[in-house]
Amino acid sequence: MNTSKKLKRRFVLAVLVLALAFLAVVTATFAWYIYSTSTHTTNVHMAAGAGVSLQICNKYDGTYGSAAVLDEFAGTLNPVSTNRISGGFQKVFGFTNGSENQTNLVASLFGPGETSDYYRTSLFIRTNGETCTVYLSDIGYEDSDENNPISTAIRVGLSVHSPGQNKAVSNEYIFQINEKKNPQAEYNTATGRQGYVLDASKKDGTTVAFAPYTSRNFCSYDKDEGVVSLKEDSVPLFTIQGSGDGAYGEAVQVDVYIWLEGCDEDCTNNLCSMTLRNLALSFAGLAEAQ
Repeated sequence: MNTSKKLKRRFVLAVLVLALAFLAVVTATFAWYIYSTSTHTTNVHMAAGAGVSLQICNKYDGTYGSAAVLDEFAGTLNPVSTNRISGGFQKVFGFTNGSENQTNLVASLFGPGETSDYYRTSLFIRTNGETCTVYLSDIGYEDSDENNPISTAIRVGLSVHSPGQNKAVSNEYIFQINEKKNPQAEYNTATGRQGYVLDASKKDGTTVAFAPYTSRNFCSYDKDEGVVSLKEDSVPLFTIQGSGDGAYGEAVQVDVYIWLEGCDEDCTNNLCSMTLRNLALSFAGLAEAQ
């Protein structure tokens, strides 16, 4: 009887230890970040005197103008990771003990992300002018706490379609919106190396080096003069043109993704109660030389 009681106590103790270990894994690793912005404002600029008129809308057949308010996202952004939007997002489901130069627990088991883990919407850009090239001129944002900037772990992805309605994606771009560091940044992937994200072509947690675009890849826009100019590393997103005689040509659909890059060393627990209050994208069109 005593042996039976001892075995029972040991079993109960083992269960409690396992439960506490599981709780430690849940609470000591990735946080659940709250992302509750107010208004997403998307602006379109043009080069003054270039004869190019850009318009934007959040629907292909909607009312176009110089700015569009995109759908609000008031929910939770769960840390996901990808090096290619079209390859999908993955998120962490399990952790293992970290080795030398790693945190105590590192992400080790990944599975497919759900559409509720990140934000996605679409916008449409058109012109009634000559052929022009469209660039990002700015990504504006506001952190809820500058000392714990959630923006350091945010990524903005753009999937650009061919001109017209319901056309295939022709290219994609991933931008890091804040190059500063989270003061509590630490590596949380098994690679233990900066700049690695999950390889979208693999489902086994394989990570690859990935360098997102930054503000260096924007174009420059002089708000006072209304003039667009290029930087050395400005990255063109797409070209667009009118249909002639001042008529607007086919709009280009741009899918906008916003997510927390879970493999980013900036994606740590001190951000769990932080929010990104606002996010604003600004595009600029530069007419081709005549």
